[in-house]
Amino acid sequence: MRTFIAINLDQELKEILSQLIEELKRQDPARKSVRWVNQQAMHLTLKFLGEIDENRVKQIETVLERVSDGSRTFTMKIIGTGYFPPDKKNPRVLWLGIEEEESLKTLQSRLEEEMENLGFPKEKREFHPHLTLGRVKIPSNLREIMLHLEKYGSQKFGEMEVRKITFFKSVLKPAGAEYSVLSEFELK
Repeated sequence: MRTFIAINLDQELKEILSQLIEELKRQDPARKSVRWVNQQAMHLTLKFLGEIDENRVKQIETVLERVSDGSRTFTMKIIGTGYFPPDKKNPRVLWLGIEEEESLKTLQSRLEEEMENLGFPKEKREFHPHLTLGRVKIPSNLREIMLHLEKYGSQKFGEMEVRKITFFKSVLKPAGAEYSVLSEFELK
């Protein structure tokens, strides 16, 4: 089963971000340039685990319980827009930024270490917290979308109190991934 660990967004934030996605969709009348994230799938990935055997779920959940017990709640602020890679000619991912927050960095770093101890490879790239808005399918049709996205480069979209982390299962389907919650862990 394909899995990852994330912060699931509050419904209120999901609705705000969905409105932004609808605005961006209107910049692409054919609706073919980007595969947009649907509202229920919005989350901040902390650690992608990939394919795991079902018999590892309990082991991972034990570690997530330990990490959450040692982590405090914190405020996560959604600010600004951008794209990866930062080369305007061939962006692959359109995103919203997350304000750098020490508690978030510490939580993600602890998860990375603990999962490495369980045999999951440590991420080679530095953690850049972001929320994916969409994945580019046809880069040549992005001009209007990119111009519109850039208008929100430093806008504040909202914030939420992070009170838990979620262990998700992901099933890949032709229309995009579908996520289901395996378990949740309250921060202290």
